[in-house]
Amino acid sequence: MQIQGKVVWLTGASMGIGEALAKTLDAAGAKLILSARSEDKLQALLNSLKYPQQHRIVPLDLADGENISTVVANTPLPEGLDILINNGGISQRGLATDTPVPVQRQVMEVNYFGTITLTQALLPALLASKGMIVNIASVAGKVGGQSMSGYAASKHALIGYMDCLRAEEASKGLKVLNVCPGFVQTNISVHALTAEGKQYGRVAKSIAEGISPQACASEILRAMQKNKFEVVIGKGLSAWAPTIKRWFPVFFTRLSARKNIR
Repeated sequence: MQIQGKVVWLTGASMGIGEALAKTLDAAGAKLILSARSEDKLQALLNSLKYPQQHRIVPLDLADGENISTVVANTPLPEGLDILINNGGISQRGLATDTPVPVQRQVMEVNYFGTITLTQALLPALLASKGMIVNIASVAGKVGGQSMSGYAASKHALIGYMDCLRAEEASKGLKVLNVCPGFVQTNISVHALTAEGKQYGRVAKSIAEGISPQACASEILRAMQKNKFEVVIGKGLSAWAPTIKRWFPVFFTRLSARKNIR
């Protein structure tokens, strides 16, 4: 898909992969609708872009499912909508046996229900333009690992939903791209929910050693331009994990059960 001149709604735009995507798409000539919870951070991002006059900010909290449709209804789309990038989300760190259902539900509310609520609200506009939905899922949406049961479950659910949506609407021209990054150098683990529902508060070593958000955003842009339906991005074991699980399931199961992998 050609990106220049396209109207793109991007969630989770204020930091990490979202911020890098905003800058990458701005440089590519897209017209951005930037969403995140913090209006101040969105304004700072807007001011940092090369072509701020082409874009606008729309504060949005994916955890507030009842308000998402209202936000969409109050956001005029005079030029339509070509691309929705579902990037907003929250991570989780804690053993499955220690993490109560309310914390699991909180993660699912943002990563799955909030995301599909926004998607459904914008689907008529996307179908009208024969547009694209880009979902920033995770390698954790393809394989399970330790200390991330809620996060992995939410990303598995999102990929499953979007695969179904693609199959149902492909004949109408809708394109769906599921992006599965491995470890990326962001603050996602800092804001991750612990088993107690509090913020984890620090950058995990595996994330600190990951690829840069800018490199990730560049790979996402290339996948969009090539109309891919799925792409795994990263380096090392995290990038190869889905392939290893598919072709060597017994080996992968033993590997993921090692006690030093957290």
